[in-house]
Amino acid sequence: MSAPTPGTPAPGFTLRTQHGETVALSDLRGDAVLLVFYPFAFTGVCTAELRALQGAGTRLAEAAGGTVHTLAVSCDSMHSLRIFADQEGLDFPLLSDFWPHGNVSREYGVFDEDKGCAQRGTFVIDPAGIVRWTVHNGLPDARDTDDYVKALAGL
Repeated sequence: MSAPTPGTPAPGFTLRTQHGETVALSDLRGDAVLLVFYPFAFTGVCTAELRALQGAGTRLAEAAGGTVHTLAVSCDSMHSLRIFADQEGLDFPLLSDFWPHGNVSREYGVFDEDKGCAQRGTFVIDPAGIVRWTVHNGLPDARDTDDYVKALAGL
């Protein structure tokens, strides 16, 4: 499946957080959403990216002009994500796309069939549920949170 492009509606989804809570994209309408797909918890580049997101929370909200929901999605199990979030001190939702394996990652065009994980794809979704900005990096290539700040400022 191909990734949604700027100007198109973001595919809806409902996933569980590292705490077992349900998050539905539709429930976040009215606020900006930063949707970040990453390959695996406990890996070097992913850990660094998520730590950077944790540290950029205030900058992201200021750029969005209010509330922005940062959602990080991987195909790891909810239980693994809980340990990972606790270990790294991450307080934003880590969403598990574990089962059915990779369905949401596929909807967003970022699932790597050969490796069985999400690739590094990011989507800025406006308060109306429309994708406004995207970036897709290869597995070894970290993304820059400054790019997210700029994209959110453009909403």
